[in-house]
Amino acid sequence: MHWPGLPSLVELKLASGMTNPGRLRDLADVQELIRILRVPADFGRQLQPFVQGKYAELWASVQHSPP
Repeated sequence: MHWPGLPSLVELKLASGMTNPGRLRDLADVQELIRILRVPADFGRQLQPFVQGKYAELWASVQHSPP
């Protein structure tokens, strides 16, 4: 069985959350991944351009939120 790498997983979650209002949980999942795995801001450069801005936005929100 093939498992997607972290960049692919994050891209899928971001694209889903950005394009389907019923999938906002996917954006929250990305926030949790950033928080728990301590994913750095520059990780966003590995992602498809369509989702890079949303990743940066969510990354910043995690940095400014209490633990």
